[in-house]
Amino acid sequence: MEARPGARAEARAGHESTAGAAADAVVGSVARSTARDWAELLRLPALFTVPGDALAGAAAAGVRPNRRTLLALTSSLCLYEAGMALNDWADRADDAIERPERPLPSGRIPPPAALTAAAVLTATGLALASRAGRPALAVAGTLAGTVWTYDLGLKHTPAGPAAMAAARGLDLLLGATATAGPGDSARARHAVPSAGALAAHTLAVTVVSRREAEGGSSAAPLAALAVTTALGRIVGGWPGSGSRPTGEGAGVADEARAGTSAGTSAGTSAGTSADARTSTVAASRTRTLSHAPRQALRAALALAYVGTVAKPLFHAVLNPSPPLTQRAVGGGIRAMIPLQAALAARAGAMGTALFTAALAPAARKFARKVSVT
Repeated sequence: MEARPGARAEARAGHESTAGAAADAVVGSVARSTARDWAELLRLPALFTVPGDALAGAAAAGVRPNRRTLLALTSSLCLYEAGMALNDWADRADDAIERPERPLPSGRIPPPAALTAAAVLTATGLALASRAGRPALAVAGTLAGTVWTYDLGLKHTPAGPAAMAAARGLDLLLGATATAGPGDSARARHAVPSAGALAAHTLAVTVVSRREAEGGSSAAPLAALAVTTALGRIVGGWPGSGSRPTGEGAGVADEARAGTSAGTSAGTSAGTSADARTSTVAASRTRTLSHAPRQALRAALALAYVGTVAKPLFHAVLNPSPPLTQRAVGGGIRAMIPLQAALAARAGAMGTALFTAALAPAARKFARKVSVT
């Protein structure tokens, strides 16, 4: 029997009323959400770990920070926060059991609002990257795709930690690519070793974070402790690490070696080897002494990196309980700042290294108010 027109109209009105009520409920819930709720969802203190990616990338590329660096930095901030919002939206069912105090399962922020924020932040990040040139947009697009794929599909698979590590490495490469500009991709490729170091750290911390809710295993924090200690030796250029400077730092060392070699050849060919060698060695020593403060800062920042991450990881090895595992993850996140600063110092960018390191106290201060995990 065909439904009466009046009945169809009543049904439509009922559906519209239900949809309207749902929309009103979402709007009302968003209106009741506080700034602290959103700060907790987006884990705002972790934002201090993001600028160093773009700055370390610019340093590794051997280019001074410029307008395109700022575009890459702000793009990174948007994409990072998009990942935070999307992460909680995707994990809302698990968090309702394991972490019911989080903003979404507690009802302080409605899930549709978190998903909308993730989409808007992603679009904004890509728009900002596009203004730095097509190569930067290509890297940002790959980064955004990695973030969404991780949160929506790979996070709880064996490939999850590798995807997260790739995202962090891509973030550093975004800074290098944008800063170098569309016509200088060769410089951007110089940042690959630094991106690899940051990705290795991220991989180790992400593996630990997979058990932060239940704890129970010392293997992951122990492996992370080994990885971060090895990274500290390599990035810091400590004795026996076998590493050498990159970027501007490599240029200073190469000039010193070239000066010694050229001076020796000149002395031999001219028949005044003693005087030539003396003057060349003096010049080489001057260059080496000028490099000494850079190496000292680089080593100190690498030591700060290991010091930030090693203690909580060691505690998690001794007692892999959820609180200590979460603390180890938080330490690993904060340790990214001195690692980024050490990478910048390794490239010879002392000003960038000091500026990046200065972000650490602010990150530590705000982490006491809002958790970064």
